This record gives sequence, structure tokens and C-alpha cells, in this order.
Amino acid sequence: MMALLAQLSGDLGGLETIGRGLVIGLAAIGPGIGLGVLIGKSVEAMARQPEYAGQVRATMFIGIGLIEALALFGIAFSFII
Repeated sequence: MMALLAQLSGDLGGLETIGRGLVIGLAAIGPGIGLGVLIGKSVEAMARQPEYAGQVRATMFIGIGLIEALALFGIAFSFII
């Protein structure tokens, strides 16, 4: 498909730029939603059970790290394109 587009248009510079923008944009949307849900539910859990706030916070930070890794993968894939 890309070869056909290259023959028709002559170059793929514009398509690469659009593809990179889409990858970065979609890679930011997912983790953004995930972080909102994770942090919201963690605050709710800490409010309901204050004695477990330390454990909830530690688990929340591990989750934040994993979610942010998805965004970094998306940025890395945009450079590969």
C-alpha cells in the first residue's frame, strides 16, 4: 500500500509526518485517560480507608510508572516510523 502511494505521490514525507502526529497523539490519549482513572480511584480508596493510604499510594505510583511507559513507547515508535 505504501509503495503504491509512493508511486502515485512521488514521496511520502507528508504521510510520515501525519503518521508521527497520529502516533504521538494516540499515545498521549490512552495514558491520559488511564492516569485520570487511576489517580481518581486511588484518592477515593484513600478517603474510604485512610489506614491503607500508604499501600494505596505505593501501588498508585507503580501504576503511574507503567502507564507512563506506554506513552514513552508511543513516542519511541513515532521516531521509528
